Amino acid sequence: QVQLVESGGGLVQAGGSLRLSCAASGRTFSRYAMGWFRRAPGKEREFVGAISWSGGGTGYADSVKGRFTISRDNAMKTVYLQMNSLKPEDTAVYYCAATQSSSWYSGSVPMYEYWGQGTQVTVSS
Repeated sequence: QVQLVESGGGLVQAGGSLRLSCAASGRTFSRYAMGWFRRAPGKEREFVGAISWSGGGTGYADSVKGRFTISRDNAMKTVYLQMNSLKPEDTAVYYCAATQSSSWYSGSVPMYEYWGQGTQVTVSS
């Protein structure tokens, strides 16, 4: 079992940066690939990016590629989402999630077993 808690959200101007953190509990964090998702008002939850168990592989949605970077520290049981060059359309609640699936990079929401409660990111124009 993995429990996830996101932090680091807030209000930022367009062009600015934020770093989200997702702290995990449980002894098996390193066995899970980790994903970041977001849900904007009135929209479905969408994949942002994900990172493999070891951190050696990452994948991103086209909408954030080149602007967002995911990293993880297995010793600290934490995964990060560095968001640069933020745009108003990045405004959403951001969630981290964990999966043991080997297809973690596909970004399929049902594939992810454990979810955090989310943190709000608001980008003003």
